[in-house]
Amino acid sequence: MSASSSAETGSTSSASSSRSASSSINPESVLAVARKDFRDSIRSWLFLGLSAFFFLILVGVTGTLSYFGEDIAAQGATTDMLVVFVSQITRLVIPLIGLILGWKSIAGERESGSIKILLSLPHSRRDVILGKLVGRSAVLSVSLTVGFALAAVVVAVLLGGFDVVDYVGLLVMSIVYGVAYTSVAVALSSLTRSTTIAGAAMFGVFVLFYVVWNGLSTVFQLLAQRDIIATSTYTTEIQGQEMEAQRLPDWTYFIQNLDPGEAYSRGLTLLTDVDAIETQAQFSAEMFGGELPFFLQDWFSFLILLFWIVVPVAIALYRFDRVDI
Repeated sequence: MSASSSAETGSTSSASSSRSASSSINPESVLAVARKDFRDSIRSWLFLGLSAFFFLILVGVTGTLSYFGEDIAAQGATTDMLVVFVSQITRLVIPLIGLILGWKSIAGERESGSIKILLSLPHSRRDVILGKLVGRSAVLSVSLTVGFALAAVVVAVLLGGFDVVDYVGLLVMSIVYGVAYTSVAVALSSLTRSTTIAGAAMFGVFVLFYVVWNGLSTVFQLLAQRDIIATSTYTTEIQGQEMEAQRLPDWTYFIQNLDPGEAYSRGLTLLTDVDAIETQAQFSAEMFGGELPFFLQDWFSFLILLFWIVVPVAIALYRFDRVDI
């Protein structure tokens, strides 16, 4: 009787130990997975391709500004316009790259069966997820940095005037923005065992933020017109005359601004000194009596992007630890 009890206790202890090992996070193991992911990207020319792609975007926009933007150059606003135009492109392109980078990160390993080999090494499941996130984020971040650094010389020569602070601010925000989408992609990839389903999930995320979320403003306006959502009145000045206008409730703006793309644009107003972006922010502040609510202020955009980095991967760490590989 005691022997049986002892065996059961040993079995339970072994299972508990196995679960604990599976759930643990070893920083060295995470870095090992990340290094392998990064090296594989370099071997596949992915890193060089992305670096060249970002370099061409910057040089292309700079060349267009220098050729057609003589009036802009005369006003000394060349770097401002570069940030405005490039940020509009990267706001669309970086999410696509982040989603593609994370697409097969876990689902591809599960589909091919190589995840079992990876987990047979001293890597816990959480090590694998975090390692994949760090590795894919490093590919995007380093390629962005290399592309920006190589283009900086060409940009400075062609523009004549070159604001390093604005240029670096654009780079930093682009990296944070890219890591947010990579985190979402890796998390979704860990929840599926098929690259086809993972690919459909990536497409769904893109549609969610660029079709559905961007359409929320229109939906809220229609609901307000039907008196389903209550509006409030504020005073604005148009052509020197004060006029009353209607605005939506605060919670509608909070929901709209959870969009990573919107957080990216607002973050740029904090890290750069670009008038075109700041004018838009001031117009929004006017709706609230000259002072934006805390969730629309520039600093809060970093918390929104941090949310999209931390929460998806936290869910993935919890869920992936319990799925049947």
